[in-house]
Amino acid sequence: MIKHADISMEELKKHFKNKDICFGGNARLKIYGLLKCRSGKRMKKGNRIFFRSVEEALQHGYRPCGHCLRKAYQQWIYSTQQ
Repeated sequence: MIKHADISMEELKKHFKNKDICFGGNARLKIYGLLKCRSGKRMKKGNRIFFRSVEEALQHGYRPCGHCLRKAYQQWIYSTQQ
């Protein structure tokens, strides 16, 4: 897990290029999603966090985004209702 505010732009670009970072999230709302998600692109830099995998995001207690990960979000809702 990498906080956007704690990493330089050069390091961030290097992680993107090497595909070390695959998902972004909102630290305040505890939501993760795809890097290209329009909701994620609008969030404040101070709230943005990056993950290497879905498993890492789930391990830290984040839920899937309802916009870009609709199927995973629906499964998450279903699992929390039972």
